[in-house]
Amino acid sequence: MLFSIKRKIATSLRYKLLVLVLFPLLMIALLTVGFVVYWSQDFSQNQLLRRVNTDLNVAHASFVRLQRDYLSHLERLAASHAFYTAFANRDVERIQDQLAVMREITGFDFVNVTDLHGRWILTQSPATVGASKLGLLHRQVVTWGTPGVDIEIYSSEDLENENPQLSEAARIALVETPHATPSHRTLEDRAMVIRVIVPVRDPKGTMVALLDGGVVLNNSFGLVDDIRNLVYGPESLPKGGFGTVTLFLGDVRISTNVPVSPGERALGTRVSEVVRTSVLEQGNTWVDYAFVVNDWYISAYEPITDAYGTRVGMLHAGFLEAPFRHAYYRTLGATLLLLLFGMLIASLVVVRGAKAIFKPIESIAAVVRDIRKGEDKRVGDLAKDDEIGELATQFDATLNLLTLRNDEIRQAAERLESKVEERTRELKEKNQRLQETIAQLGAARQQLVLAEKLAALGELTAGVAHEINNPIAVIQGNMDVLRQELGEDIGRVQVEVDLILEQVARIHAIVDKLLRYSRPSAYGAELQEVEPNRLIDETLVLVEHEMSAKRLRVETDYRATNSITIAAQELQQVLVNLLVNAAHASEAGGRITVSTRNCEGGGGVAIRIRDRGVGITAAHLPRIFDPFFTTKRVGGTGLGLSVSYGLLRRYGGDIKVTSEPGKGTTFEVLLPEKPVFLDDGTRVYAAEPEEIASTRRH
Repeated sequence: MLFSIKRKIATSLRYKLLVLVLFPLLMIALLTVGFVVYWSQDFSQNQLLRRVNTDLNVAHASFVRLQRDYLSHLERLAASHAFYTAFANRDVERIQDQLAVMREITGFDFVNVTDLHGRWILTQSPATVGASKLGLLHRQVVTWGTPGVDIEIYSSEDLENENPQLSEAARIALVETPHATPSHRTLEDRAMVIRVIVPVRDPKGTMVALLDGGVVLNNSFGLVDDIRNLVYGPESLPKGGFGTVTLFLGDVRISTNVPVSPGERALGTRVSEVVRTSVLEQGNTWVDYAFVVNDWYISAYEPITDAYGTRVGMLHAGFLEAPFRHAYYRTLGATLLLLLFGMLIASLVVVRGAKAIFKPIESIAAVVRDIRKGEDKRVGDLAKDDEIGELATQFDATLNLLTLRNDEIRQAAERLESKVEERTRELKEKNQRLQETIAQLGAARQQLVLAEKLAALGELTAGVAHEINNPIAVIQGNMDVLRQELGEDIGRVQVEVDLILEQVARIHAIVDKLLRYSRPSAYGAELQEVEPNRLIDETLVLVEHEMSAKRLRVETDYRATNSITIAAQELQQVLVNLLVNAAHASEAGGRITVSTRNCEGGGGVAIRIRDRGVGITAAHLPRIFDPFFTTKRVGGTGLGLSVSYGLLRRYGGDIKVTSEPGKGTTFEVLLPEKPVFLDDGTRVYAAEPEEIASTRRH
């Protein structure tokens, strides 16, 4: 029989056509079945894993939102008029009533009124005396004066301190769990607590007390049930599906809706060692199939951190895998049956179609054989009135025409793309050149303005020095004569004499600053290699009296490792000026920060001085480096910053300033590593750091 089939295939075009059609159809069907099985399984698994990861994100957002809700409840209580009135009047009974209502309505397990050191002022019982647990959250709220909420772990002693009943209610007996990390513990007596601390302020805004509340999550099912109902709402899972949300303290389930039996939750069971290592120890999010207690779940775990950033527990979201597996098998079976039925119908259609088209094809084949013999024949009119004849004569021509049109379109598109790229490149080059030109013009304009100011100031200071120094010399000389003439009697006018000499010295200093600003090259000091960090420490000693007078705290953060070549006295003059200005701008008891770092893009050092003072207004900020500009009502000459600016620019450096009124000002000094002197006495720098070069361009 096999030989007969081979013979028919070898001698009959019809059977060859059927084999050529049916064999690929059969192969495609088999490959399709295999691909569908593989792809659907892989796709469904990936979809489920992506979904459970999304579910975990929703559960995380819900967990954070619930914490914020507890914070909002306590904030509203602290801001309420009724609470503050009772607090101001020390109405213990009314405050306790309000705290009781807060616990009953919002679910707080404890709410205390404490002073800023955590000592209880008013608690659940008038006779109770104690203190709340201190920690990072408490310090942050007291320091910054802003409400805070975070996860904290309470020991059994901490719970006993809050309420003995809480300690007993939070205890969970550990259940031996397969694949968990070995442990000798049999009881979990710690508790995971959502802790909320809110400042209580008087009408002037002064923080006078704290509202300290907490929600114990151990054995608390309302929170996980609420999150589960949100994540896995009605009809979100297939029939028989069951979604769960779990909170872990360490690797122990302390609040869950995973059932261990009907009506019993899997409290005290522990997570597998693989998940514990990945999530708690390594801080990863774990998403995969997992055997949870007594069934397979598609699960996702993420770490829960406390206020210190320590991983103290886990949040889990997952759902039963079995309903999805059953649905997948049902869908796959229906798909395979539909595919087999389609293959059967297609085979019947192919067989009948082969019979229908065989005769026209045979005629075309006969014409082809005649043409091969050299006979001039055409296909002519076929027996059937269909499109085969037209298809036979027009197909190649149509294909050739289509190929030609496609080639023309592709060539046109390539030419257009090339022209667009060329025009774009030209526009980018022109725009870059324009930006560089604008930057150069701006820098040249600034240099021209500064040069004009220096020239004018140079002429002015030369005249001032000549006109003022001569009278000063006369005054000093006459004061010496006056001392000699008065002799011992000078004691009666000693204060006046000293005051005159002090003012003369001040006039000398002002003239000297004018000359230093207008002719900095004439006052250049000897260059030496300087360690910025050490020079700052020496400078802080010089301004220690200024800082102590206002009880200012100076904090340093030295990160610079480069040294620079500069006149140490001149750099110290700049630093003293900036530190004194910062001290003058700061309130008593304030804080000034001095930090250093290496410049980006090469050698050099950046020195930053930041105060938390009154700040500089936007209108004054562009003028602070102008000569004689000052906002000080008494004692300011307006030359300190301008002289500092001139010294730094002379050494190839720069100074930047940012300020916000009411919040403080930051000055940043940028200095390159080594200067190179030109013939005219100015300095330029080889290998100038990009960070300093960029300030020149802007």
